[in-house]
Amino acid sequence: MLHAPVLVLNASYEPINITPVRRAVVLVFKGVATTEEEDGSYLHSQRFSYRVPSVIRLREFRRIPHQSRALSRKNILLRDRYTCQFCGFVFSASDLTLDHVIPRSRGGRTDWDNLVACCHPCNNVKRDRLPEEAGLKLLRAPRPFTLHTSRQLMRMVGNSDHRWRKYLFY
Repeated sequence: MLHAPVLVLNASYEPINITPVRRAVVLVFKGVATTEEEDGSYLHSQRFSYRVPSVIRLREFRRIPHQSRALSRKNILLRDRYTCQFCGFVFSASDLTLDHVIPRSRGGRTDWDNLVACCHPCNNVKRDRLPEEAGLKLLRAPRPFTLHTSRQLMRMVGNSDHRWRKYLFY
């Protein structure tokens, strides 16, 4: 329960992040944020019970600089929505690999614009060739993680929690 997602809003009610319940509760207790929506369940301590937040809002407006995400396997899989970018099937994280569109053996770099999620069978077919040479086609060109991508992910996670919808501009 402490790792469940909580939507974080700026003071202007703009969605800016998703954080675990544990971090959200700390922000509320420190007075940095207020609870806007509650989960319905409780956290219990020896002396009191506290309702678990589903949406919190920062008390003071925070200017959010141009957001960039670390280049990592997790972030590539999130960007590609756990979908093989060649066959289009959705897989679990353990059944996906990262593929260099332009192979490293041909000078391809390890960056946002050259890495995609790929299932093992497609990766075996592609090997160290360009997609066209292997008879494969990319579903979407790889792009860096942007604020737009981040908002899409918030909406995806928010689909499971109806309390987020009014804050995510559906």
